Amino acid sequence: MLKLALRNLFRQRLRTLMTLSAIVFGVVALMLSGGFVRDTLSQLGEALIHSQSGHLQIANTGFFAEGARKPEQYLMKNVTPVRQEIAALPGVADVMARLNFSGLLNNGRSDDAIVGEGVEPGGEARLGSFLVFAAGRQLNDEDKDGIIIGQGVANALKLKPGDSATLAVNTPEGAMNTLEFKVVGVFQSFSKDYDARTVKIPLAAAQDLLDTPAANTVVVVLRKTEDTERIQRELKAKLDQQGLEVKNWEEINDFYDKAAGFYNMQFGVLRLIVLIMVLLSVTNSVNMTVLERVGEFGTLMAVGNRSGYIFRLVVTESALLGFFAALLGAAAGIALAVVITKIGIPMPPPPNSNLPYTAAIRPTPEVALAATLVGFMATVLASILPALHVSRRPVVEALRQNV
Repeated sequence: MLKLALRNLFRQRLRTLMTLSAIVFGVVALMLSGGFVRDTLSQLGEALIHSQSGHLQIANTGFFAEGARKPEQYLMKNVTPVRQEIAALPGVADVMARLNFSGLLNNGRSDDAIVGEGVEPGGEARLGSFLVFAAGRQLNDEDKDGIIIGQGVANALKLKPGDSATLAVNTPEGAMNTLEFKVVGVFQSFSKDYDARTVKIPLAAAQDLLDTPAANTVVVVLRKTEDTERIQRELKAKLDQQGLEVKNWEEINDFYDKAAGFYNMQFGVLRLIVLIMVLLSVTNSVNMTVLERVGEFGTLMAVGNRSGYIFRLVVTESALLGFFAALLGAAAGIALAVVITKIGIPMPPPPNSNLPYTAAIRPTPEVALAATLVGFMATVLASILPALHVSRRPVVEALRQNV
């Protein structure tokens, strides 16, 4: 049957070619769009990891739910043992502490409410590979009284590198404390909201300002993002009994989940449209082919072949066509993805961002397999109704088509 089905495909070469082209186009469209979505989400994830959150964060239980409003109530008194325990795990590239606070930044003329982070300059410089500095530079270990500020903060207070600014905060005991800092850099991250309210100072300066040796979070940077879930499970097993909770970058960055849901919904709609397009195209082609061959099928049934044989023959022909077309579409999609990725796709800043980026096509094995299956299954499904219709025709009526 396979041999006969294959020969039948070449009887109407032009029609077969047109049907094959429609399937290939559908598979390529799915691969390119799916690869684009995967690349966009991948770049978004890496931007959030390497500009804000790191791969994992460890804090006292309750900090991630309530700590944004009351960080002073969730201080980790001694982070050194925790850091040492985490750093010993394979796959961990860096471990650093952060101290969170909120307060007012003053430029000598006006104040602006800010959210601050006391950070370890060396570790944060290695982590912040996705931070773009509109002016100045990153903090380093020599900047004892240095501060870097988001572009939104810089615009609100009209600050630039070299300017002085005074930071006022409340200590955990409730006293007001102030320190003067020198602006060394103005940064842009992937989030405009983050840039509009965030400042970063050295951890030692933040501890002096808040009069505490503690920290709020321990930030973990991994060598591979793919190891996040595995290392999170290991850390939870080690740290749960110490009253600490472990959150990964997706749980910390709520914006990522919303963006991923939005893009995946768009891709799902596109997949449905392509499936319908392929179904209609193949159904039309198979219908025309079957109607022209009704007499042939009548002859096959007249010499003893059952209706089930006719049904299987028609479906097998479409399955072969779908199989070859899907494979050809997958190969074409991968080739186009490579070419487009080398060229790059300049993209404007996404919503809630002020940084453009260069997109690529990332056809993961899952995307390629899904596109191939959609092309193949659409072709098979499109052949079922025409196959049922012709296989149920009475033999005498079918034979009349030969007259």
